[in-house]
Amino acid sequence: MPRSSATVPFVLALALVAGLTACGGDGVHGKPGAAGAGDPYFPKMGNGGYDVTHYGLTLSYDPERKRLTGTAEITARALQDLSAFHLDLLGLHVSDVTVEGRGAGWSRAGQELTVRPRDDLDKGETFSTTVRYSGTPRTITDADASKEGWLRTADGALGLGEPTGSMTWFPGDHHPSDKAAYDVRITVPKGVQAISNGELTSESTKDGRTTYAWHTAEPMASYVATLAIGRYDITRSTARNGLPVHVAVDPTQKQASAKVLGRIPEIMEWEEYNFGPYPFSSTGAIVDRPDDVGYALETQTRPVFPGAPDTGTLVHELAHQWFGDSVTPKSWRDMWLNEGFATYAEWLWQEDHGGDSAEKIFNSLYRGDYYEPVVSGEVWAFPPANPPGAAQISDPPVYYRGAMVLHKIRQLVGDDTFYDIVQGWAATHRHANADTAEFTAYVEKAAPDEDFGGIWKNWLYGEGKPAHP
Repeated sequence: MPRSSATVPFVLALALVAGLTACGGDGVHGKPGAAGAGDPYFPKMGNGGYDVTHYGLTLSYDPERKRLTGTAEITARALQDLSAFHLDLLGLHVSDVTVEGRGAGWSRAGQELTVRPRDDLDKGETFSTTVRYSGTPRTITDADASKEGWLRTADGALGLGEPTGSMTWFPGDHHPSDKAAYDVRITVPKGVQAISNGELTSESTKDGRTTYAWHTAEPMASYVATLAIGRYDITRSTARNGLPVHVAVDPTQKQASAKVLGRIPEIMEWEEYNFGPYPFSSTGAIVDRPDDVGYALETQTRPVFPGAPDTGTLVHELAHQWFGDSVTPKSWRDMWLNEGFATYAEWLWQEDHGGDSAEKIFNSLYRGDYYEPVVSGEVWAFPPANPPGAAQISDPPVYYRGAMVLHKIRQLVGDDTFYDIVQGWAATHRHANADTAEFTAYVEKAAPDEDFGGIWKNWLYGEGKPAHP
């Protein structure tokens, strides 16, 4: 796609791509940042050469025209001398790009928005990039055939980003390894609400339109950023420890959701007891009805549910606030560190609330007579720490066999050491990124007298069903 319109001379675009524009008169001393973060399953996602620290998104959405207008101010730190850098942005029309307030050259190719500052950026320099854009955001079909990105609802839209959909509604470094703080200002027609992550800092109406400002202070990966636009019943309360609880429910789902969502304070108290201090400054939920979406997602501080959730699903998504949102994987190969922990949280909840014990669920899965038969048949398809491709990162082995790895650790070390490991892991990597190698090393250090080799070899990395439970 050309820079903006036919008024931009083609020769200038060529000059920009070739790096022939002036760089402060001192010549080129930097080089372009990488066009991807090197993820094994999504090599084009993310970017190299810089680290984003803050996104300031100023957005306006018209539900009737389905049109989004946005200005993204991205604050980042250069990790190398940069002559150019990339942002992920799929679709939408870019009208202007500046770096440090000065017009920058830019070009489009697929999901890559390449930005060439007027002057090179020095390693260690903090810089600001502003991108102005507009259009109708896209819905993406994942490799596993699920929908994400910008999803239509009966009265608005819902932005869901796992694993790649966030690039459909704002430009940025859309890989989980680059987390940042967020400020989102979204303007919608009066009578329509807009919900995002973190805390609502202001709400004002003028000339028939309402602007909502949301602030997320803790680092957040873009795939757990969300924006829900529509008509909701809003409930604000606090948990026993004073934690704000902000719940937004589509009116058609209010009655069916009320009892389960009312248990959020109870679930949060139980999860803090088991996993350690809650890592964020608020919690809650969003219940909506996006088209063709059958999954819940652990969007940070405010998980999204496609209809009224059951208790197990709510426990699962809230557990992700520790495992996935606060402790975030370094790459999508480490997805089991998200889903294995959240699935095991469901087992522990059942164990503590009159249901089957984690041991019984584990044994049932191993025998193949688990209450979800299709899961029992698929759980041995591949090792949880090494999905064969992008289409499998959310398959049963990642969830259920991942949870079985945790149960094997618990069987070996006993409950006291196991919960020390769980809480210590969450505390050590709070608001950071971690991978499987770091997890296994942490476990071995926490219980140095135990031999975990068989667990890693047979349960975490082994092909097929292990010989013994």
